[in-house]
Amino acid sequence: MKHILRSLAVAGATLVAAVGSSLSAAELNLFAWSEYVPQAVLDKFTEETGIKVNYETYDSNEEMLSKLVGGAEYDLVQPSEYVIEVMVKRGMLAPIDFAAVPNFKNLDKAYLNLPHDPEQKFSIPYMVGSVGIVVNTEKVKEPVKGYADLFSGKHAGRIVTLDDNRELLTWAFYFTGQDLNTINKDTMAKARPVLAKWLPQIKIFDSASPKTALLNGEVDLGIVWSGEAAILFQEDKKFQYVLPTEGAHLFIDSLAMPKDAPHKKEAHAFLNFILRPDISVLISADFPYTNPNVEARKLLTPEQLENPASYPAAEDAKRLHTFRDIGRAAAEIDKMITDLRGGS
Repeated sequence: MKHILRSLAVAGATLVAAVGSSLSAAELNLFAWSEYVPQAVLDKFTEETGIKVNYETYDSNEEMLSKLVGGAEYDLVQPSEYVIEVMVKRGMLAPIDFAAVPNFKNLDKAYLNLPHDPEQKFSIPYMVGSVGIVVNTEKVKEPVKGYADLFSGKHAGRIVTLDDNRELLTWAFYFTGQDLNTINKDTMAKARPVLAKWLPQIKIFDSASPKTALLNGEVDLGIVWSGEAAILFQEDKKFQYVLPTEGAHLFIDSLAMPKDAPHKKEAHAFLNFILRPDISVLISADFPYTNPNVEARKLLTPEQLENPASYPAAEDAKRLHTFRDIGRAAAEIDKMITDLRGGS
């Protein structure tokens, strides 16, 4: 009898452990940009699949990388193009099983097989955008077409920009006619006096929500993410978006799976889910960047498609370029910008 009871206890414990394991596996740890993934989309995913989403946000690629290197366990992250390149080089990402993501076919091929992931093994484009100038045309009457106009000195103390050192340097590179991915002592030396003149003119540095200062009237101009500019344009047509004549950064934010992701099955389910046109269009509604999902674009309204920040004219888009991995030069950029912002 004792033998039978012991066997039943062992069997029961095994069943409980199996059920517990199944329940614990039915979750997804998502680490993504702030103000980028609608809660309604996460709720719908949980409703349809039973998979709970633990959503944590970050404000910079560097913050995300630091947490991963520090041992944090996530199932999906949302790196920009040059960071995917870094993560692939370091062996930090798991290849995606595209057989489990049939909705991958909905993506615009223009955003696939690019230098950061040439074989398209490790990433799936989520949203695409640019970094450009927003002008409150009720306050600023003269034309602002590029960095030269913005930082002419006329608008000092009325500008918000991203709080991103590489972006800041990139604008100076465009202004001085240099390649944005060729970063060395000589190219940085040419950019330094330009930034020394520009940085004191900036009132607010804000990467998380630069649109806020424009909406509340603290500033009249800014260099912001295109999705933020699109929201401003939706709020009030006085906020005009300009892709600088000198050139601008095109970013491609993708979803990727860390090598040691604990819930890979759930991660693939989520990837396929957000590529459904009916789901992808919900993301565009809340965060109106350029949607790389061509089937979802067919569901957008004419007003959404005509938003110049979300879908710039083809002629303007020719001035956009993506970032590449610059290795140790990133630390030199941080040092230079820190020195300049500190007044040294």
